[in-house]
This record gives sequence, C-alpha cells and structure tokens, in this order.
Amino acid sequence: MNEVIQKLDNRVFPELLLMHGEVRPDKPAYREKEFGIWQTWTWSQVVEEVEAMACGLAALGFRRGMSLGIIGDNRPRLYWAMMAAQSLGGIPIPMYQEAPAVDMAYVLENAEIDFVVVEDQEQVDKLLEVKQTLSGISVIVYEDERGMRHYDQPELSSYAKVQALGRAFRDQHPNYFRDEIKACRPDDVCIMLYTSGTTGKPKGVCLTHRAVIASGVGGVDFDQLTDKENVLSYLPMAWGGDHLFSYAQSLVAGFAVNCPESSETVMLDLREIGPTFYFAPPSIFENMLTMVMIRMEDASVIKRTMFHYFMKVARNVGADVLDGKPVAPLQRMLYALGQVMVYGPLKNVLGLRRIRVAYTAGAAIGPDLFRFYRSIGINLKQLYGSTETCAYVCLQPDGDVQLDSVGIAAPGVKVKISDDGEVLVKSIAMLKEYYKNPEATVEAVDAQGYFRTGDAGILGADGHLRIIDRAADVGRLVGGGLFAPNYIENKLKFFPFIKEAVAFGKGLEYVNVFINIDIEALGNWAERRGLAYAGYTDLASKPESYLVIAENIEQVNADLAKEAAMAGVQIQRFLILHKELDADDGELTRTRKVRRRIIEDRYKVLIDAMTAGKANQYIETQVMFEDGRLGMVAADLQIADVKVFASSTKEA
Repeated sequence: MNEVIQKLDNRVFPELLLMHGEVRPDKPAYREKEFGIWQTWTWSQVVEEVEAMACGLAALGFRRGMSLGIIGDNRPRLYWAMMAAQSLGGIPIPMYQEAPAVDMAYVLENAEIDFVVVEDQEQVDKLLEVKQTLSGISVIVYEDERGMRHYDQPELSSYAKVQALGRAFRDQHPNYFRDEIKACRPDDVCIMLYTSGTTGKPKGVCLTHRAVIASGVGGVDFDQLTDKENVLSYLPMAWGGDHLFSYAQSLVAGFAVNCPESSETVMLDLREIGPTFYFAPPSIFENMLTMVMIRMEDASVIKRTMFHYFMKVARNVGADVLDGKPVAPLQRMLYALGQVMVYGPLKNVLGLRRIRVAYTAGAAIGPDLFRFYRSIGINLKQLYGSTETCAYVCLQPDGDVQLDSVGIAAPGVKVKISDDGEVLVKSIAMLKEYYKNPEATVEAVDAQGYFRTGDAGILGADGHLRIIDRAADVGRLVGGGLFAPNYIENKLKFFPFIKEAVAFGKGLEYVNVFINIDIEALGNWAERRGLAYAGYTDLASKPESYLVIAENIEQVNADLAKEAAMAGVQIQRFLILHKELDADDGELTRTRKVRRRIIEDRYKVLIDAMTAGKANQYIETQVMFEDGRLGMVAADLQIADVKVFASSTKEA
C-alpha cells in the first residue's frame, strides 16, 4: 500500500476515484443508512454515479473554473457531487447545513456560486429565501425529493433528473468525463473551505489537489491505514477535519465511508458500524463521557462501585498497557479483569469497540478527558491543524502519546516558533490563497513561506509541540500571573455538569468564568433529587445548581494549585448563564468554538459586575429561535465566589 501511496503526489482526486474503480471495483466505498437499512455502493458504482452527475452538470452549463455550493448532512450523493465538480475542473464549496439563510448568503455571494446541490426541502427553502438578493444561483439541485412536489421554480431540479440528463449526455459524448479529468492539474484549486470566523468574517480558503492529497497521503502512511478501514462520516462537510478524514484519506487509501441516517441516530449508527478509524472534536468526546456518567448515576450501587474501582485501575496503568510499556503482573491482571467487566462493555456502548486509531482536533482537549479514553484502551490521539493547512500539521505517533502535546510535525511539515511565541508552519499541504483577499493571504504567510497559525506554543527538544492557547487570548492578570483561558476551560468541561465554560482574566485582578450547564446531565441529577425545574434558565438559576457547579470549580482550583505556573490564576468568581451559547446567536462558530470577542462585548455588563464584586446582575439578551424569529431572554443572574487554594508546589 505504501508504494502505491507514494505515487499519488501528482494526481488529482478524480484520478484517485478512477483508480479505485479499477483496483477494487467490488469493494464497499460508501454506505448510507436509510429507513433503518444500510445501503452500499462499491467503488465501480461510485464511478458511474459521479460520471452521471458530472455529465448532468455539464449539460446544465457547469464549466471549468465554476463553483458548486454543497449544503446538507453527510450524504453519499453530496460527496459524489463534490467529486463531479472536481472532475469538470470546478470548485466545490461545502457550507454548514445548520447555518441560517443570511449566513449562507454571505458565502454564496462571496464565492460567486451559480450552481448549488442541496440535501432536502429545508435547504431549498433557505436558498429561495435569499436568492433574490444574490447575483448568482442559476441552478439548484435537491437530493431528497420529499416535500418538493409543488415547487415549480425553473432553477430547481432533482438529483435523479440531473443524473438522467447526464447519462443521456454521456451517450452522446462518451469520452467527455475522462477527457475533462485529464485536463485537471494538481495545482488547480480542488475545494474552497471557509474558516470558522472565530475573530471575524469567514474567509474562503483555496486548497489545491496537490495540497489536500499530500495531507491525505501523509496521514494514511503515518497510521498505516488500509482499504479495510471503516469511518463514520457525521461531522459537517464544510469542516476541514471531515474533508481530511472522510474525503482525502478515503480517496487515498480506498476505505469505506459510512453516512448515518440522521444526526439523531449517530450514536446508534456508530455502534452498528463499529468504525476502525474515528475522528471527533473534543465536544463529542465530552458528550460521550457525560452520557457514561449519567448512566453510572442511575446504576445500582454494585455497578457504580465496580465502575469506579476499575476506572481507578485504568487511570493507573491503562495508558501504559495501551502503549505496550511494562506493567506489574497484578496490575495487568486487574486491568484485564476490568476489560471484561467494565472497559469492553463501555466501549461497546460507545460504538468504539473496533477502534484502531481515533483522533480529536478542532479545539484543545482537556488532559483529564484525554486520559480517560486512553486509559480504557481507546487509541485516542491528538491532531493539530487548521483549514489553511488541510487540517494537517502535527500527529501523535503510537507509543509516544503525551497528554499535554499535540504531537510531532507530520511527514512533510516544518514547524517552528516565532520570536513572540507563535506557531509557524510550512508544507505542501497549505492554502494557495484566501479567495478575493490578497491582503489576508500576505498577512497569513510570511516571506519564508511559513503560515502564521495564530496559536501560541512551545516546541520541545523531543519534537513535541505544546499549544498554550490562541496567541491573542493569552495574557496576564494584573498581578502578573500567566492566563491561558483554554487550559482552564478544558479542565472545567471535563465535569459532566459543565457543557461550556468561558474564562476571563486578561488584564483583570482575578479569573472569572461564565458557565453553561449540561441540561441533560444536571437535569438528570436534579430529577433524581426531586428538584423540579421548568427549563434551562430555571435550572441554571437554582441555588442547588450553583452549589454543584461551585464544587466542580473548586476541584479545578485545587488542581491548579498543584501547578507552579497556574497556581496564581485560580477561578475566584463565576456565574451560570441564563441561556446556552449558540452558533445561531453568533456566540459559537459552526464547529462550536467560542467567539470570545463577541461574548466579551455582548456580556460586558456581566464581566463588569463580576470584577466589581457584585452579587447579582440583570441582563437582557437577544436570541434567535429555531424558526428564525428573534426574541429576548432576560434574567437576574447570581454571581458566586468560590474557594481558592494556597499553592502546593515546592519552590525549586
């Protein structure tokens, strides 16, 4: 396999598709669960499907250099539309399916999109809502025909009809599809992915076939992936991580991509597929752990006792067993027993029983959360990258996984630290440019060709990179203590009752924190204690909720007190927000990253009240409801103090 992979550097993605159609024509390429049944397409069938779609788009007027918008949940036909556009020399642009119409309008206009392929009626309605305000959109193709019977707009066409048109076009032009592929070049832009917009308007990142395939080749070779792998594709297609794992690496190695029935059935479908290769952001692993802890709260005393006993064994030796390091015979025997009694059944419930390699990326993962999964035998590793670097900068090698590191430079990647502590990256797997934004391109890449990541980091003598935080977010308290908000937030999010945390301390006298409770976990806790509540806002305001969250925060403070660099930045005050932070309200990105600047501005009155020592503060906040209407939520929020601890580190 490795020898084959090394020959892919000068290929384009449609050529990889044709290669798999010839080398492994009858092997599964895509699966999709529909009406409770898994449907399978082989590589040879996918070639035929893509050719029909490409010829259909060509018959409708799609030409080289044009852009194709793609909106919807992970569906095989949407991936095939992406391949079809690339086969014609076009540029697919996947968009976040949960975004409101106004957010989509920005990308549609900025990227000058004329053709769009969408999943269903919901996405068609969004496009029709904003179409009149846009200069483009001449063709809208919908994959799911349910609910579309009475739509008669001339720009609309079903996916099946476009493919039928394509098959007729192919009969008249039998060589058209392969001739168009031959005209594609490795340095052509193969996809445009928009940044998450953490600090401003999203930017269109232009990535070439050469860049993205290089990232796929490097990752496949690094972890020795083969065509026998199975992945579950459920993360947004617009996210760079999904593009690397579900698209680039699949087309490099030839393994099967499985699409769940819906976002609500992901966990069930995960258990059914039992992927060998898995990727998820930290928030998914946090949610899984929360589910486990909720189940344990409801379990019998015997089961709870057994769980906690064997988890203690796992924390002591689990990671060493996974890495093949020496472990005392008695401890190894206890761990093996725990595998039968606890770890194995737990992995089965989570759908991770067959995992050979699992990655997390997109945000920093807390070391406690990371340690939990590795301790029960799941080979979870961290990946470091960004949209501009094809989600490919650092990887963690088996046997050398460090909890506080994001790994070593991936094959073909150079990493260095600037004089001001910023992580700089250089490789083939980098952006060509920001679309229609030459100033941003020049600002992002220095004269030596290094991309400025915006992250503050430390590169160890062993080659491991440690990310401190976003460079712009790192600061100091008035007293001089180093403040890295992500580090504190990740420790807090390890607790099942805390879904999100936002810490403030830069330029302040002490650290304050906003908390979003996990309504499912804390609600379960409240119900078992007979504590009635009417919804999120009501439960968030309960004195009992403040007490349990205060206990969690004080445990974090106790941990911080043991670290020399962090003992001075313990949390002193907190409040529980009256609403969940939401991407629709602009507070999170579509990949659930905190938009810190927006939150600081929107909730400035709360930050000021916390630093002024107030015990409560009234606030009104505008929110967007699921149907797109705007409304206001108001609350008089309690602000609580928590215990801080004397430093327990010994002076050198």
